[in-house]
Amino acid sequence: MRTLHVGLRVSEPERSLAFYTAVGYRLVGTVEGTAHGSLTMLQLPGDDFVTIELVHDPARGAAGPGDGLNHLVIQVESVAETHADLAARGIEPGPIERPGGPAGPQTCWISDPDGYRIELVQWPDGHPDGLTRADFR
Repeated sequence: MRTLHVGLRVSEPERSLAFYTAVGYRLVGTVEGTAHGSLTMLQLPGDDFVTIELVHDPARGAAGPGDGLNHLVIQVESVAETHADLAARGIEPGPIERPGGPAGPQTCWISDPDGYRIELVQWPDGHPDGLTRADFR
């Protein structure tokens, strides 16, 4: 088993697509007229598969974190470079932090147009690409 992707309800699909492409996602395709509304499939350049589906259904009203999602996490090669690149694109990241101490990961936070929080993570050298049991010893 594996998680395939996360569907995020969005209020304005064009605004959300502009945000996520500025972050680095690529548009893979769209599906109109589903029971859930219109779907926009996004993928990061290093991923083999779609990881985010933007779901727009105007009949459901405003979208946002009140729907129950806490945050998404995106691994980046360099938090400092990503921070500067996003700021240059008009996205204001929060400060760079080291929540695990000096030897731990570097992180910073951004929010999408609907208020969904996104944590950007740079793992320390030698860390696997994701959380493992070793992170909870």
